Amino acid sequence: MATVGGMCVRTVTSISRCLRQSIHQRATWNGLQHRQLCTTNSDTKSNKEGTEKPDAENTNDDPQKVIENLKADGEKLKTEAKDFKDKYMRALAETENVRQRMTKQVSDVRLFGIQGFCKDLLEVADILQQATQSVPEKELQENKHLRDLYDGLVMTEAQLQKVFLKHGLEQIIPQKGDKFDPHFHEALFQVPAEDPSMASNVATVEKLGYKLHERTLRPALVGVFKS
Repeated sequence: MATVGGMCVRTVTSISRCLRQSIHQRATWNGLQHRQLCTTNSDTKSNKEGTEKPDAENTNDDPQKVIENLKADGEKLKTEAKDFKDKYMRALAETENVRQRMTKQVSDVRLFGIQGFCKDLLEVADILQQATQSVPEKELQENKHLRDLYDGLVMTEAQLQKVFLKHGLEQIIPQKGDKFDPHFHEALFQVPAEDPSMASNVATVEKLGYKLHERTLRPALVGVFKS
């Protein structure tokens, strides 16, 4: 059998194996001790925190104080709810006002959008009226062509007034003795009053007025009796 330094090779191999096993066992033991030490420290810390936390909670678990805090929170929530409700009602009212204003504006635009066009047509109506009123009756009886022209103008004026009525445009025709109304009449001059009770009333009409859907588009031009 081979020898190394006078020792048997098998003996040397056995000794080496024993040394390796001894070193491995010592390392394993040290690792277990380190793991147990960490676990023990962790448990100690957890127990300490678990012990301190209930103490901190117990210091704040006064029933009377908890009830007072809940009441204070309840009053605060009631105040906030009331404030939110008030703001909501104000916003709702403002929205309704805006809606009504917009509805009225749309209605006014639809009704009075033709106001400018109507004012221009009033001049045409005035010319037709003056043309029919300026023709002497005697000439109409003697001249057939003039009569036909006159009848055509009268029919045109009548048709124009029908169109006016269709779109809400009406004539303001004051009569002698009517009470003067500044909303519908415009006084140009005064004439002496034969009857004192007629003072400030309409005496004569110079030009007819017009109103569009009850809104005065042009007041009637009148003369009034002097008071």
